[in-house]
Amino acid sequence: MINILMKLLLVTGIVFITGVFSAVAQKVTIKSPNQKITASLFCRQNAMIGEWYLRADYTNNEQTSEVIPQIDLGLSRSDQVFTNELKFLRTSKPVLINEQYTALHGKKSVRSNAAYETIVSFENPSKAKMNLVLRAYNDGITFRYEFPEKGGSFVIKDEQTAYTVTRETERWMERWNPANEGLYTAMSNEKVQKQEWCYPALFKLKDSACWYLLHEAGLDRTYCGTKLSNVVDSSRYKLTFPNPRDGRGMGESAPTITLPWKSPWRLVTIGSLSDIVASTLVDDVSPPSVVSNTAWIKPGLVSWNYWSSNHGTMDYKIVTDFADLAAEMNWPYTLLDWEWDRMSNGGNVEDAAKYILSKGVKPLIWYNSGGNHTWVSSTPKDRMLTHENRLVEFAKLRKMGFAGVKIDFFESEKQDMIRYYLDILDDAAQFEMMVYFHGCLVPRGWSRTYPHLMTYEAVRGAEWYNNTPDFTMPAAEHNATLPFTRNVVGGMDYTPVTFTNSQFPHVTSYAHELALSVLFESGLQHFADRPEGYRALPDAVKTFLKEVPNAWDDIRLIEGTPGKNVLLARRKGTGWYLGGINAEQRERRKTIKLDFLEEGVKYKLTLIADGKHDKDFTTEYMVVDKTGSMDVRVLRRGGFVASLKPMTK
Repeated sequence: MINILMKLLLVTGIVFITGVFSAVAQKVTIKSPNQKITASLFCRQNAMIGEWYLRADYTNNEQTSEVIPQIDLGLSRSDQVFTNELKFLRTSKPVLINEQYTALHGKKSVRSNAAYETIVSFENPSKAKMNLVLRAYNDGITFRYEFPEKGGSFVIKDEQTAYTVTRETERWMERWNPANEGLYTAMSNEKVQKQEWCYPALFKLKDSACWYLLHEAGLDRTYCGTKLSNVVDSSRYKLTFPNPRDGRGMGESAPTITLPWKSPWRLVTIGSLSDIVASTLVDDVSPPSVVSNTAWIKPGLVSWNYWSSNHGTMDYKIVTDFADLAAEMNWPYTLLDWEWDRMSNGGNVEDAAKYILSKGVKPLIWYNSGGNHTWVSSTPKDRMLTHENRLVEFAKLRKMGFAGVKIDFFESEKQDMIRYYLDILDDAAQFEMMVYFHGCLVPRGWSRTYPHLMTYEAVRGAEWYNNTPDFTMPAAEHNATLPFTRNVVGGMDYTPVTFTNSQFPHVTSYAHELALSVLFESGLQHFADRPEGYRALPDAVKTFLKEVPNAWDDIRLIEGTPGKNVLLARRKGTGWYLGGINAEQRERRKTIKLDFLEEGVKYKLTLIADGKHDKDFTTEYMVVDKTGSMDVRVLRRGGFVASLKPMTK
């Protein structure tokens, strides 16, 4: 009878082995629907009571790799602990999750995710219950904690979740900083540093094609954001609460919960590097949209004056010039950044809004998040801080024709700040106001729940050419790392595509900069150069920037190595766009197969690549199909783009 049951469970993709079947194998095993990914639960004491951990495995081409040998589990609550003496009670009947949904912006418009879920029930010595909700998706494993009992409020003192990473595993990680605006460090073996680290973190197994990405999603008002720390043990990355000093010391570091309660999801995206880049797992596990009417949510390209003129919004004539640029380039938006409340030289913010709208462009506008959590005093500072202030301001903005708000300087991921983020999104939806956050946390899947959340900064972007000379040389390597790390998990407001220089120069080629329009995804994509920088471009380049989408239907990684090079193909409708960059100090020549194209369709291909030098372009036109290829020469720190449009008969 047991053998029959085991065979049936194998067919459905799940095998469970518990103490019911064996006194030795005290564990639960769950497999993804495609059978490639396995999550197994073990007791360290090999008993029914003790400390529990997960193991993640990946099978591809009949080769199985141990992805993470140990993921420690448990929580410590202010009243009691759920860690070292947990008694295994039962495992629920497996449930197949098979979900389809659509996204208004992001890397894919139609999402499909499949997983098996089981709930493992424990109790501690006080008979208090804790569940582990465990899922195996086709592109990773996710788990969360649940306190099912009702009644009572408690502080979570600590979370024991920790990922053990083998010493030789390669990793790309960003040192923790509250704005999530650092550079990534590549490490393995003796070069592994002990630090606190930002999400997401990328890992590659030695001698294997298996990669994985650590992150979290489904974060809501009942918890704080976490980060990774291997300060105690270089091979063990433990989830850690915010530093009490974050946000100028405002708010509590440890979250307070009320039962019943579920934690955010802990995510391990697993697969080939192509699987990592294409994954939407962060959104997949997050709650569905709470916005019923979404017709007003329109992704698009934006002209932006801050990069070229840090005080540009103070000057009405600069503001109108950027509005003219947006109109010329068919970009739907322009942003009024900080100091708009001090605008002069011919008009004020009301005049600017009227002018922008008269050009067929919609204005966006910047705000300081306000409050004592930020040191930044830039005004207007308090208009987003309270529910009452937001209602007044959003009503005023909607009357003036503004389409969205950029809100800056959050500086904390404590529970009170998570509530603040989500309160802003709730109020903005009432007034059909798009939102994007700067000086903020990394995406946690909120854009699925609140599709008017268009993008986040949380990246060292082109703005850093204003801040320090130290960004000039690492920028190319950084650009070739982001498609595999930060931009995997959600929209990224890098503010790309700059040909002229800001305060400090860039050494990436013009074609490299152009390629960022395809490589980097953001629901509102701010093109940061000054008007004369775009107006001086060759016609083919200007045409490309007028037409390139920023919300996509599909994505393919053609090739790439973090920090060295990347080539992405993105689809919009029936057309494809390619973006490729080289971060290395040597020229590269590539023959790129076009086998991702639709069978039996001919495409008009426009290739814009590096010319004779960094500031030069070459443009080629050809007709291709699925059987064809194209040859590309890329300079050191260079790049290229291509558009492929189906030809009508």
